[in-house]
Amino acid sequence: MTPSPTRHFDLVVIGTGSGNSLIDESFADKSVAICEQGRFGGTCLNVGCIPTKMFVYAADTAMAVQHSAAYGVDSTLDGVRWPDIVSRIFDRRIDPIASSGEDYRRNRCDNVTVYDGHATFVGERTIDTGTGAVISADQVVIAAGARPSIPEIVTDAGVAYYTSDDIMRLPELPRSLVIQGSGFIACEFAHVFSSLGVEVTVIGRSDVLLKHLDREIAERFTEAARSRWDVRLGQPVTAMTATGEDRRGVQITFSDGTTCSGDALLVATGRTPNADRLGLGAAGVDVDGDRVRVDEYGRTTAEGVWALGDVSSPFQLKHVANHEQRVVGHNLRHPDDLQPFHHSTVPYAVFSWPQVASVGMTEAEAREAGYDVTVKCQDYGDVAYGWAMEDSVGCCKLVADRATGLLLGAHLMGAHAPSLVQILVQAMEFGQTVPQLARGQYWIHPALAEVVENALLGLDFPDRGF
Repeated sequence: MTPSPTRHFDLVVIGTGSGNSLIDESFADKSVAICEQGRFGGTCLNVGCIPTKMFVYAADTAMAVQHSAAYGVDSTLDGVRWPDIVSRIFDRRIDPIASSGEDYRRNRCDNVTVYDGHATFVGERTIDTGTGAVISADQVVIAAGARPSIPEIVTDAGVAYYTSDDIMRLPELPRSLVIQGSGFIACEFAHVFSSLGVEVTVIGRSDVLLKHLDREIAERFTEAARSRWDVRLGQPVTAMTATGEDRRGVQITFSDGTTCSGDALLVATGRTPNADRLGLGAAGVDVDGDRVRVDEYGRTTAEGVWALGDVSSPFQLKHVANHEQRVVGHNLRHPDDLQPFHHSTVPYAVFSWPQVASVGMTEAEAREAGYDVTVKCQDYGDVAYGWAMEDSVGCCKLVADRATGLLLGAHLMGAHAPSLVQILVQAMEFGQTVPQLARGQYWIHPALAEVVENALLGLDFPDRGF
């Protein structure tokens, strides 16, 4: 039997990441409830994109000092003040923003009520807020995000471990760190901690790091990573054992009998949508695997219930969640003029060393799709700014369709890759051909963007028009 709601709202939003941004001035005449179990701001602000990139910037700075001799500049890294790095990021930036956001919603939005418990559906658009109050609404938006995935071998072993949710608030740096995982979270944290003086071991089941990338880029990245970290790939873990006086260290045994160890373990094996923790069955909301099922407009299978972001999207990316938030916000306000999600050209980046950015198809995907492809991989070291940088790892790989002259995919590895890829995202999104992009504009010489220009010029077309 469904509990009787104590209060009814026009709109309930579960989660305060991108879901919180949905509630703008256009909802000022609506009664709104927000349900948030954790800190305001969601994954990106508190444990994801923003703090991690602030750590990455500190790591990049430390790495630049350590490698300055290549440019004839002698310098030494005298030390790393980890508590000061943590304090700069969380005490001075992240935590005040989260607290300010919560204060704004609680005390300065007269039409918004905040419930700070764990929300679960107990009926049709009816929610137990976890605070003792049960509420209902005309419309509900599920924006509950995701959480770190923990392999059974870790939980079964009972070893202490960290995740991306708490590793950044360590009281002090460990001497050594084992990172389980080979994706973007693992590689970003490996860069951070190794640059700050920690001995890092990265372990993964795949044969390359960042296996979702274009294969050539993944292989190049893995080769570069091996110069900085102890990389163990392709061997399943058969045992984990806690070590050290405080039992926070770990020793890991692989299927081939080899071992590795560290003073701490970071589990970075992906994130699981929180769909399984919301009581969706009581609301008539279906799932698609481990995600909330939505249509192209963000509607779930239950009337009046919507979803966006990591809890429902195949893209666990903040810029995608923000886009979906804007679409769902429009659709809530304009039910007779629904707009669809736009997921055709979604870029992503990895802020490790080297940096990586990608959009569109890999070379293998394009060939499997039947395109007559032309491919060019241009090294940073072959353009003037790459010479200035003494770069030996960076590259720009482009995949294009010979028949139309359109780009199918762009994959960059090296300095400023997440910024350089935007040129190519725009071209793909707005249908510019390779000849138009390459010769229809000036490219500043000798800026690093020339690596993109030269990659475009290196693509082979029957009549390139260059």
